[in-house]
Amino acid sequence: MDFKVLNKANYSIISSAVDKLNLSNASELKSLILAVNKSNVNNLIIDLAETSYCDSSGLSALLSANRLCKNSNGQFVLTGLQPNVKKMIEIAQLHRVLSITETLEEAEKEIQ
Repeated sequence: MDFKVLNKANYSIISSAVDKLNLSNASELKSLILAVNKSNVNNLIIDLAETSYCDSSGLSALLSANRLCKNSNGQFVLTGLQPNVKKMIEIAQLHRVLSITETLEEAEKEIQ
């Protein structure tokens, strides 16, 4: 499995185990995000610490997560960005829209 879900009291963490978040696996991430959201989890952290590359399909999955959380009055936090992923997010100007932290611990504090 490319992604792992850890459920906490009032939020879930999806950790990516893929080196590249792209067309070949972004749909799996989107499906997982939808499943988590449908299970009445409104607060979500996505940890990309193991992901060194993200294309437009991956960015689309992240934006979907942000939209679903906001639509259900929850929070979405992205964490663990590697330099290339961070650069892609900045090029796409998504750092202005997404809540981003350096570490998982910071992300958890932001949601609690």
